[in-house]
Amino acid sequence: MELRRSCIVMLYTLLVVNIVEETSASTTFKNLTLHGQHPSPEFVAQDLQRRVNVSITRREMLSYANMDSTTNCLTGNPIDDCWRCDPNWHLNRQRLADCGIGFGQYALGGKGGRYYVVTDSSDHDAVNPRPGTLRWAVIQTEPLWIVFPTNMHIQLSQELIFNSFKTLDGRGANVHITGGGCITLQYITNVIIHNIHIHHCYQSGNTNVRSSPTHYGYRTKSDGDGISIFGSRDLWIDHCSLSHCKDGLIDAVMGSTGITISNNFFSHHDEVMLLGHSDDYLPDSGMQVTIAFNHFGEKLVQRMPRCRRGYIHVVNNVYSRWEMYAIGGSGNPTINSQGNRYTAPSNPNAKEVTKRVETAQEHWRGWNWRSEGDILVNGAFFVASGQGLELKYEKAYSVEPKSAGLIDQLTMNSGVLGSRSNKLGKWTDGDVEGGIEDGEDDYGEDSDGSSRPKSFTLILSFFIAMLSFMFSCSFCDLIVLL
Repeated sequence: MELRRSCIVMLYTLLVVNIVEETSASTTFKNLTLHGQHPSPEFVAQDLQRRVNVSITRREMLSYANMDSTTNCLTGNPIDDCWRCDPNWHLNRQRLADCGIGFGQYALGGKGGRYYVVTDSSDHDAVNPRPGTLRWAVIQTEPLWIVFPTNMHIQLSQELIFNSFKTLDGRGANVHITGGGCITLQYITNVIIHNIHIHHCYQSGNTNVRSSPTHYGYRTKSDGDGISIFGSRDLWIDHCSLSHCKDGLIDAVMGSTGITISNNFFSHHDEVMLLGHSDDYLPDSGMQVTIAFNHFGEKLVQRMPRCRRGYIHVVNNVYSRWEMYAIGGSGNPTINSQGNRYTAPSNPNAKEVTKRVETAQEHWRGWNWRSEGDILVNGAFFVASGQGLELKYEKAYSVEPKSAGLIDQLTMNSGVLGSRSNKLGKWTDGDVEGGIEDGEDDYGEDSDGSSRPKSFTLILSFFIAMLSFMFSCSFCDLIVLL
């Protein structure tokens, strides 16, 4: 991973030498304010588009060679194609850490660490969690790759405070996290959260909560975010489904940077995503966030995202609707919108994609908000401002943003993965802590990997629900979620 970071920075340096003067390049590097902030956010944005172009070209060539319009695995989505095309991906789950893109691509998660199997879905004690629980895993100091051998509904008693170098890998199981506070990433690095349902999170706190094996402390009342990011970096949130939280679904503040939010499905919420603490908090000028291949779905109101300062790359997302606006901001953030599809609501007063929050036009007209290759539907319009893409980057990369005409292909698997091919019901064949190797296939596939008919799955679910009701109502909540 460090080699990849070094190669990207080296390539950036070589390009800059050919297109700008040495003094200008030196100034760029001197302006860094956050550890982990990339020296050229434009380079990261162009590198993402290059990867999408390569993935789509590979898919088109394979389709042509097979005389078929579809392929078994290639979608053109560079994240999914990186690991899902391997039929034996479950033998090396940690390869996922090499598949990141954008500003959060350096997130290692628990790569290189042990597998930890969550065997206990309870969360009764936020100060002294039991081994086998999710809370016990996320507070450990060592890198851990956390997996789930079966479907789980984890009802949190208090906010779940992560330590650094953790991967939450929900592939192969239907995992729901709800309850008090939900996920908190505070002053940490290198976290990957993948394939998890996060919803119905509410405020908690005014009590002690453990954050490491050697420390617990008093926590004031939380906001009730789905995922709260505070002063953290190198984070990747991928293929999650988020909805129905008290405050934001994902909030990142107080000097957080190096974040990728990709392949997620957002729905049923008001203030979806906040990036930046306040207009006056200068360290957030170094915030860099990639928002890619997400689906912003039904019953969303605003903040997709709402940005204060920083550089935000919004690329190849589907916006099905909004009630107020899609992208908002204040404090002079840079918004780079590329290849998205924005579908406006029927309300004639809510057609604008963008909103400058509580800022007069004479102040925001110089902000760099640009739209390239976006598709605007049902009267949607994007109000651009600033100078737009600088000529030097056009010369350096010569890569056009991928057309939003391919957006359905790129976002077809957004949210928690619902297509259970490629042995998604089998989590690993490696050694694990706790001695559990294989989980049952929870997604309606036979042992040979073929999918059962949907009607069969529904009938089976009905009988499971009946048995659960007859023998133990402790599973009732989980059955409802399923």
